[in-house]
Amino acid sequence: MKPDDIHAVIAILREQCRDWRTPAVTVVADGGRDPFKVLVSCIISLRTRDEVTAVASARLFSRAATPELMQHLSVDEVAELVYPAGFYRNKASQILEISRRLVADYGGNVPDDMDTLLQFKGVGRKTANLVQTLGFGKPGICVDTHVHRICNRWGYVETKSPDETERHLRMLLPVDYWIEINDLLVAFGQNQCYPISPRCSTCRIASFCARRGVLKSR
Repeated sequence: MKPDDIHAVIAILREQCRDWRTPAVTVVADGGRDPFKVLVSCIISLRTRDEVTAVASARLFSRAATPELMQHLSVDEVAELVYPAGFYRNKASQILEISRRLVADYGGNVPDDMDTLLQFKGVGRKTANLVQTLGFGKPGICVDTHVHRICNRWGYVETKSPDETERHLRMLLPVDYWIEINDLLVAFGQNQCYPISPRCSTCRIASFCARRGVLKSR
């Protein structure tokens, strides 16, 4: 993919994504920009299917939608509310620890800068970027497995890790696309550009794609 091709690719993805399911964390954010809900739903979403994340997040927030309320729940209560999310008990402990720290050190407010967010247990660059973009509307690029894999498959970047992909995208990708690139590529990766045997024969982006690493397709 040539750097300038990204404009046409984004336009196609925007059109196609209208017919695809919105990622669960974005659904949470669309309910009203709330950095705490974005942060907690991101933690729940790790190694968990979107449909499970959406239900588990809604169930938890119906019980405690703020750090002040969340901190008073027990690990068992939070674990039961987010089950069957992957590693639900570990996530319950992380959510409670973060909630208590937010109340004790930040007046119940989620910090909006990357360095501070990364100091919280269980928060990596993917989660921190989503909090910044979906929670605060600040420029950022959330690179998960879909973004990393697809950008390399296209030939838009040539990188070995999501962190490296993020660094390259910050240099290559126009700022106007930073916030939405994760939503677009998560939907694209879940519905068209599968890790194994992607649907290349029906892909409207096929002419732009280098198909790096694609051994079999449909």
